[in-house]
Amino acid sequence: MENSRLFDDNVDEGPVECLGLTFSNDEERRKYFGEKLEEKLKDPEFRKIEGFPKGSDKDILNLSDPPYYTACPNPFIDDFIKHYGKPYDPEEKYSREPFAADVSEGKNDPIYNAHSYHTKVPHKAIMRYILHYTEPGDIVFDGFCGTGMTGVAAQMCGNKEAIESLGYKVEKDGTILDESGKPFSKLGARYAVLNDLSPAATFIAYNYNTPVDAKAFEREAKRILKEVEDECGWMYCTLSSEKPEDIEKAKILLSERGKEFTKEPLPWGKINYTVWSDVFSCPECGGEIIFWEAAVDQEEGKVRSEFSCPHCGASLTKKRMDRVIETKFDAAIGKTVKQAKQVPVLI
Repeated sequence: MENSRLFDDNVDEGPVECLGLTFSNDEERRKYFGEKLEEKLKDPEFRKIEGFPKGSDKDILNLSDPPYYTACPNPFIDDFIKHYGKPYDPEEKYSREPFAADVSEGKNDPIYNAHSYHTKVPHKAIMRYILHYTEPGDIVFDGFCGTGMTGVAAQMCGNKEAIESLGYKVEKDGTILDESGKPFSKLGARYAVLNDLSPAATFIAYNYNTPVDAKAFEREAKRILKEVEDECGWMYCTLSSEKPEDIEKAKILLSERGKEFTKEPLPWGKINYTVWSDVFSCPECGGEIIFWEAAVDQEEGKVRSEFSCPHCGASLTKKRMDRVIETKFDAAIGKTVKQAKQVPVLI
């Protein structure tokens, strides 16, 4: 629903303010509103709302984090609007020129890339409209929210650096100037109400817009990475020594002890990536040609359109050659398969 502390550290450490109420910590907040939701679920009229999920009260409660997110129609929206909304005042003048600029934002932002979704719009593009049409503290409703980029954009309107990344200038008093230097908005988060018919969309939107304990997340991420590395890290190790004795010892260890061989005191290195090259056959002599070695000019950083066969010297192009096909037995499926031959050329 709303939160202006999206990226703060230690957000689960109290006190927590929610809909005008103060709780000692976030767990207390969950318990209080969870009990309110549980009570509401007992109302037969509430359950008659069109589209109400077919599930037990226990399941709905387990999938909810009220009042921010509920796995049923959210009964706290009225409270949210009463608390954060402003009554209509006919005396208050509101005037905005139509937003008539082209908006183009890339899709390489870390926030955008955190979760893929069809029809996804970068939050920075949405920020331009919110800044143009609203004031800090206004409520923004998105009834087709998808992954919740409108909610992210509403919160980011309170982030000076995010606004400046759009090409705007932020004055000391929070006034925002457009590219021509004309004031048009104010620095400050807006509140968002997000909704979507897709359960997956609302779930993603909720997690995009829920406060994150950055330090706890970092600790958990490092724990998971270490656990995965302990189990699978040996797959990404290679012998960084070319001494014959080291290579021979590594082969023996690998055949005898499997993945445990990487724990031996040998010069092992972690593989960041491997470049594989297709293997072709020369139409003149039938010799195998590793494409990387024959056609790639590493000094110039380009692939030559014509090159010589390393075996017979014939002038070749990629179109003139055929790929070498290997026949292998795949133990996983118990069948013999054919595949194009490739060899590692760079680690």
